[in-house]
Amino acid sequence: MRIRKFKIHESGLNRFFGPLEAKIMDILWNNDEMTIKDVQHNLEKEKAMNFNTVMTVMNRLVEKGILQKRTEGRSSMYKPVQSRHEFLDTQSKEMTNELMDEFGNVVVSHMLDALEDVDDELVAKLEMKIKELKKDR
Repeated sequence: MRIRKFKIHESGLNRFFGPLEAKIMDILWNNDEMTIKDVQHNLEKEKAMNFNTVMTVMNRLVEKGILQKRTEGRSSMYKPVQSRHEFLDTQSKEMTNELMDEFGNVVVSHMLDALEDVDDELVAKLEMKIKELKKDR
């Protein structure tokens, strides 16, 4: 599953999804399988939400390969294809690969510059990864 648009000036899930999509994904990642009505009720804790709007957005997320849909009796049950962690891992890997393909060494340089703001544990992991890469060459 590949997210086509990454919104650099947004934050959190809104970088990958529209505002309603992000709220729906957050609800589904924090719960088990849910019906459209279940999701609608959760959304309505913030503001009134039309059932058909929620249904349309959830079915579009199915079409995009983000949600799975299965029928149980007369109800349709929805759940994410990946956990939140798996989704973010997949998307960050995809973005990193695309940046490397397009900008190469410049991206690596900027990532190294950003290490000033990370903890020592991450720096240690990066050092180990670099040693492994050198060893494999």
